[in-house]
Amino acid sequence: MITNFFVISPRGDTVIAKSYRSKSGVGAHERSHTEAFFRKVKFWDGVAPGTPGMDTTLGLGSGGNKLSADSLGGGSGEGSEAKENSKKFGDAPPVFIMPDGYSYMHVKRNGLIFGCATEKNISPVVVIEVFKDYCGTLSEESIRKNFILLYELLDELLDYGYPQVTQTENLKAFVYNEPIVVSAVADTGKMINPKTASASAVHKPVISSVDADGKKTSLAANQKNEIFVDILERLSVLFSSNGYVLNSTIDGCIQMKSYLAGNPQLRLALNEDLIVGKNSGSTSYSSGVTVDDINFNDCVNLSEWDHGRTLSFYPPDGEFIVLSYRMTGDFKTPFRIFPSIEEVEPNKLEIAVHIRAEIPDNHFGANVSIEVPLPHSTTAATCNVVNTPGATGVNAEYVSHDKKLVWTLKKFPGCTEQTMRAKITLSGPCTSQIRREIGPINMSYEIPMYNVSSLQVRYLRIAENMPGYTPYRWVRYVTQSNSYVCRL
Repeated sequence: MITNFFVISPRGDTVIAKSYRSKSGVGAHERSHTEAFFRKVKFWDGVAPGTPGMDTTLGLGSGGNKLSADSLGGGSGEGSEAKENSKKFGDAPPVFIMPDGYSYMHVKRNGLIFGCATEKNISPVVVIEVFKDYCGTLSEESIRKNFILLYELLDELLDYGYPQVTQTENLKAFVYNEPIVVSAVADTGKMINPKTASASAVHKPVISSVDADGKKTSLAANQKNEIFVDILERLSVLFSSNGYVLNSTIDGCIQMKSYLAGNPQLRLALNEDLIVGKNSGSTSYSSGVTVDDINFNDCVNLSEWDHGRTLSFYPPDGEFIVLSYRMTGDFKTPFRIFPSIEEVEPNKLEIAVHIRAEIPDNHFGANVSIEVPLPHSTTAATCNVVNTPGATGVNAEYVSHDKKLVWTLKKFPGCTEQTMRAKITLSGPCTSQIRREIGPINMSYEIPMYNVSSLQVRYLRIAENMPGYTPYRWVRYVTQSNSYVCRL
């Protein structure tokens, strides 16, 4: 049950706000609760105002209450101030209680804050996905230009705070306003490579729309019959200090967004040698792709899955996940991390981080970021990067506020190696306790058109033969890091 729903811009402006129910004397003005909520999220101090003495960042009591008392009453002078400064609070948790007695939940998307107040446990994520399907892109400008459509969607989604219709295809029968397209989609016919579509091509509304000048655009007349398929894989890998893999997991999914007129039945074929379950009777020398488990969407027909690894389904409107899978065990990691620490003087350390890209040379890692936490007693640090040909946007720096080294690369080519060396100066001798404060190394990256599991889409076609119906099929492979950590 949702009491209030709202969307807040990064500046704190209320873009959309709707109240479904309220207590007498509580939240009389619709902007009062959003302004108080934004101040709490923006300047989070680790204490939920609705729970006295509770420090929600640590999940323990009494800590936050003591800190507030010291800071308000002066406390013990310099000792209290140092204690307060040494305690760092991060971002606000997704759920916390405000003084009005409601639990506030929020998520952040593209700089916007989607929040709601409730007396019970519910999730606002379903509302966000519907907004994205109808607006095409989720931004402050698109929401402001389509606020009439979005208020209409909220009226159909929720009735007196209770969710009613949440599927995009079911909502189309009740929504009469047309979305306004904020930015024009790139014309793939004018691109150099006609087999490649712009990444922004998928950000289109699922219903007919109007442009910024108010002219109507028809999906059937002006937009191509297209379907976008994403094979997304998120890797969780834990390395030892020697560079060996201790634990590795792949969480993958096949995600689609359909713009096909007439909603035809589709057939999706995967690897013929795909094996589901490690205890399925296959030998350890099998060259096929082995996944631990697979979960299918309710719309998928599995009649041909066992003998042909083929799925048939009628794609629903909007973005949806056809299947999700999980793979654990041994697989070739795209990057290997080899750290080393050397104590050159009692209060000086030298840290070297060597990373080897084990992906093919025709692929690359994009937006690579490596973070190395340092001890709290660090007073200075200098970084030096050994560049190799092909790498672009290489930068390494010491962030004194967070006490960590940040090494970024815009492009990390495959079959290459990168090394960063840092000299650390401590305020005192390096003890075993200070040594344990170093690390672990955290790495984040994205590899386009590459997947680790070798799961492939053999073909995607329309089940029935429809003369003159020539849809465009766009397939993209993306590998991302979920938790890529190396111990020190």
